[in-house]
Parts: sequence; structure tokens; C-alpha cells
Amino acid sequence: MTNETKSGFIAVVGRPNSGKSTLLNFLVGEKLAMVSKKAQATRKRMNIIVMHGDDQLIFVDTPGIHKKERLINEFMLEEALKAMGDADLILFLAPITDKLDEYEKFLALKESSKAKHIVLLTKMDHVPQGKILEKLGEYQKYQDRFEAIIPFSVNKKVGKAPLLSEVVKHLPVSPALYDTDITTTEFVRDIYKELIRESIFENLSDEIPYESDVTIEKIDEEEGMDRVYATIIVEKETQKGIIVGNKGEGIKRVGKLARQQLELFSRKRIYLDLHVAVKKGWSKSRGGLEDMGYVF
Repeated sequence: MTNETKSGFIAVVGRPNSGKSTLLNFLVGEKLAMVSKKAQATRKRMNIIVMHGDDQLIFVDTPGIHKKERLINEFMLEEALKAMGDADLILFLAPITDKLDEYEKFLALKESSKAKHIVLLTKMDHVPQGKILEKLGEYQKYQDRFEAIIPFSVNKKVGKAPLLSEVVKHLPVSPALYDTDITTTEFVRDIYKELIRESIFENLSDEIPYESDVTIEKIDEEEGMDRVYATIIVEKETQKGIIVGNKGEGIKRVGKLARQQLELFSRKRIYLDLHVAVKKGWSKSRGGLEDMGYVF
């Protein structure tokens, strides 16, 4: 028995919409990672820090593993691969209704990473026990590849401590790598940006969420209040018109939900000044992506 503390990085990976951000928000106990029912919402890595006793777990939220022709999707896949390469442990999220194909794709992608991995079966709500046992049986052909396989339901809000204890088993002995009082290494402006992006995903359809981004122009901090000045960037004039909407109703909806989420996160009143600008083809060139902070 040892009392030495452990600390390390855990890359959280899986296909788009496998529940990564939802899981991490549950584990940390607050809304940090962007959540959307639409796939491919997460674009960049984000460190989310969870203390389990004296042990520090640094979970790395990643974009969903997928392959598409667009340049921004190439960047997103690279983000996931970098996270796996740098991790002490990988947590692979597998919705229980998925075929083993997704896991097999993951195994092929992680060949360059020496990190061990745990399989977390997600989206377990309303799934009969027989189906769970059947899926566990399917994974047994790969039992020499993973350290553990764990059925888990965020919505049932149970199993957090056992999951964290299992993760800690596979982390290196180390003092805490970050201040034990913080829950993320991200800047406030980056979290504000992601929460506004989430509102775009929730309020708009078709290609607009995927061809848009957000820049935080400035944040004026006052006692009990932040004044946030932000711009939604789109690729086409027609997209700008859709976001603004008839008599400004579209951008009002986006702004209302975004402001609510910013206030929930910051525990302050928020004044949100939101505008829309067109930057043609920003997501289709490396220069355009890098201008928006997506550095390959």
C-alpha cells in the first residue's frame, strides 16, 4: 500500500457525439466543455481537471474521431491524435449501440501511442441488462488490448468515484501538475467563445454551425459583471442573414442562450454585445484557420 499521489493526462476520445463533453462536465461538476446533439461540435483540445482525493486527473476533451475532406476536419483529427500521443491513459467512449467497427478504427489510429486505454460504454439509458451483457461479450475478443471495460451512464449520476478510481490506477506517481483549486487550464475568453459557439449549434441548422466561429473582441470586467464583446464569423453573406434573422430575431435567440450559459459559468451578470461578420472561405485555408486560432 502506498500513499504517493498520482497525476496525469487522460485523453478522452471517441467518434463524434459519443458523449465526451457531457461526461467531462459531469466529472468536473460544472459546464466547461461544449455540448451539442450535433456531431463535430468540439474542435480543439481542452484540459479539464478533476481531483480524486489527493490525485489529480487532467482529462483532455478532444474532437470526435472522424475523417472528412474539409481542412478543419483534418485539424480536428490531428487534435485527437496529438492528445492520444501525449496521454498517460486513453479513455475510449463507445456508445453501447455502436458496432465494434468504431473501436477497431480507434485501435488502428492509436498504434503510434504507447498509452494504455479503458473502454467506457456510454449512452446506457433505457438499455436492457441483456443488451449490456451482450456488448460486454462482444468486446471480450479484444480483452488483451484494454485495461478495463466499464458500462457508464451520466444521466443516472452514479459511478463517478469507481470510474475515477479505475483511471487513477493507470496514472504515474506524481505530485499535482496544476493548482488543485482550478478546474481547467483554459482562459476565460476561450470558454466564453465555446459557450457562444454552443448556442449557435443549438439555435441554427444546416451548414451554418460548421462554417462559423466566434472571436471574443474584448472583455471588460466590472464588479459582479462582465461586458463581453464578441463576433460570429461566417463564410457567406447568406449565412450572415440567416443568423441575424428577420428583424434580428435569430441573433437575439443565439445571444439569449449564450448569455445564460456565460452567467451560469461565471456566476456574474453578463452584458453580451454580439455581431456577425463575413470572412469568406476562412475554414478552407490553413491561413484562415490559423487566423482563427486553429494552428496545425
